[in-house]
Amino acid sequence: MDYKIAVLPGDGIGPEVTNESVKVLNAIGDRFGHTFSYEHGAVGGNAIDDYGNALPDSTLRTAKAADAVLFGAVGGPKWDDPRAKTRPEDGLLAIRQGLDLFANLRPVQVVPQLIDASTLKPSVLEGVDFVVVRELTGGLYYGKPKKRWSNSRGRRGVDTMYYSEEFISRVLRVGFELARMRRKKLTSVDKANVLESSRLWREIAMEMGQEYPDVELEHVLVDTAAMQLVRQPSRFDVMVAENTFGDILTDEAAVLSGSMGMLPSASLAGVPEAGGRAFGLYEPIHGTAPDIAGQGIANPIASILSTAMLLRYSLGLDEAAALVEDAVSRALADGYRSGDIASPGDSIVGTTQMGDIIVSLLG
Repeated sequence: MDYKIAVLPGDGIGPEVTNESVKVLNAIGDRFGHTFSYEHGAVGGNAIDDYGNALPDSTLRTAKAADAVLFGAVGGPKWDDPRAKTRPEDGLLAIRQGLDLFANLRPVQVVPQLIDASTLKPSVLEGVDFVVVRELTGGLYYGKPKKRWSNSRGRRGVDTMYYSEEFISRVLRVGFELARMRRKKLTSVDKANVLESSRLWREIAMEMGQEYPDVELEHVLVDTAAMQLVRQPSRFDVMVAENTFGDILTDEAAVLSGSMGMLPSASLAGVPEAGGRAFGLYEPIHGTAPDIAGQGIANPIASILSTAMLLRYSLGLDEAAALVEDAVSRALADGYRSGDIASPGDSIVGTTQMGDIIVSLLG
C-alpha cells in the first residue's frame, strides 16, 4: 500500500524527534511492503518568520491531502511576546480547527523499567494504564467573545467557555467507544457544581450512557480528578474531558511516566474503531524544549509512539503499530535511556541513536 504523510516538524526539538519517526515509518514500510511518501510543511514560529502566518494556506492544503499528519512541536522564546498579534500556538489551534480534529487521545502507561523515573512512589504507579480523551475544538480556546481591552478602570480580558450539544456528544462518543474496547470504564470529567457548560456536559453524558450499558460511567469534578491522578491513577481506564480541563490533566499525567518525552498523542477527526481509518494528526505532548534544541539529546520516544498511533488509527495497520510499541519497550528493557529518563549508571543515548536502536529492533 502507498500512504501519503504530511510532516510538519515545527520548532525547537520538533524537527529532531520527527525525523526519527520518519525513520521508523520507512523501516515499517520495508518490513511490510508499504510505501510512505512525505510532504513537508511549515507551521508555528518558523512559519511566522517565513510567511508571517503560523499556519500558511499551503500547509493546511498539504495536511488535507494526506492520509495522516505527523507533527512536531511549536513555540519558543523568540516568539514569546504576549502582545504579538500572531503566536506559534495559533498554528496548532488553526490546524486542529481546519482539519476538524475534535478528539485528542493521550494514552498514559507506566513502563515497568521506568517506574523509578517518576517522583511518585512505585506502589502508586503499579498498573497505571489509561487514556485521556480531550475535546479539542471547543471551550475556552475557541469560544467567543475572546478579547482584551482597556477602559478608565484598567485593563480587561475575557474568554468564553462555549459548548454545543454536537461538540459534547461527539467527543463523549469517542470516550465510550474506547472504553468499550478497553476495560469498559469511562470517567467523565467536568465542573458541574459551578459551570453551566459542565452541567450540559454531564446531562449529555448521562443520556449517552444509556446507549452503552456495558460501560461503567462515573462523573468526577476536575479538581477531584487532578487529585486522584497522583493519589490513585490506576483506578482510571478512559477519561474524557473538555478542552482546558483535558489540557491540564494530561500534562499533570506526564509525571506518572517520568517524562513528557514518553507520552504520545493522536488528534482525530472521527471515532476510532478497530482496524479503522480515522484521519488524524499525531504529535508528542511535549513542547519545543528550546533549551536543548539542536543538541541531539531530545527523547524521540513520544514522537515514535505517536507514529505507532498513526499506524493504528489512521492507516489501520495494527500489527505494525504493535511492532513499533514492542520495539520501544525492548529498547528500554535493554537499558537504553535518553537524558530525561535516565538514572545514575544508565546508558544515555542521543536522539538519533535512540531512533536507530528502535529501528534495529523492528527486525
